[in-house]
Amino acid sequence: MEFMYDFGKILLATCRDVLPIILLITGFQLLVLRQPIPHLRRLLVGGVYVVIGLALFLAGLEKALFPLGKIMADQLSDPAFIYGAAEIVSEADWKAYGWVYLFAAMIGFATTIAEPSLIAVAYKANEVSAGTISQWGLRITVAIGVAFGISLGTFRIVTGTPLYLYILVGYMIVIVQTLFAPKSIIALAYDSGGVTTSTVTVPLVAALGLGLSATVPGRNPALDGFGLIAFASLFPIIAVLGYAQLMNWKTKRSTKIMEKRNAL
Repeated sequence: MEFMYDFGKILLATCRDVLPIILLITGFQLLVLRQPIPHLRRLLVGGVYVVIGLALFLAGLEKALFPLGKIMADQLSDPAFIYGAAEIVSEADWKAYGWVYLFAAMIGFATTIAEPSLIAVAYKANEVSAGTISQWGLRITVAIGVAFGISLGTFRIVTGTPLYLYILVGYMIVIVQTLFAPKSIIALAYDSGGVTTSTVTVPLVAALGLGLSATVPGRNPALDGFGLIAFASLFPIIAVLGYAQLMNWKTKRSTKIMEKRNAL
């Protein structure tokens, strides 16, 4: 009964949040375009599915994903696990948190591979490029970027270093890469950074950051707990641009080798 009561509140809140979108689309269709709504019955059924799905997803976040991320962070950063004894530690030793970095990288890779937004972008990129851009190639490249970014983000939380230094250096790398990367891949690389931070990745990553900062000695969840999502957005751009530059270099190298062979 408690779950049904909580789900009812979430469902009402979801309806309230979706209502402005429905009013906007309906208003434009009837008042601006002055056209009847096509396939009204199908749209109504689909809208009900969307609202119920969003409510179930939000309930799942609250009941499972957020607690799971916090529990894993608490267990991995427990002094009894890190240092082998339940002792009070005043300052964290970043070298002792290897399992935290590994778990962050693995959870970043796994959630990105399952990210629906990335799957949609990879499908469209493969479609418009006539198969030149591989769906799995793009998804794996982005997932590697997210894995490295979240792992580096947990390292930042453990060490307590300022977030802006990492972001500043990262975007300087992106700017340099943008100048030399193939023009056809730049827009896709920037989009790849945005689609990674969506429905699957964000809840677990946010819970991991907050849980880790609450457990590591000397860290404040309000100051150090956030920022992992910024890493998850930045490093896929670097990864995709780097992958495109590598493939472009290999293609040019192969072309030069073939030209030399033909000349001989």
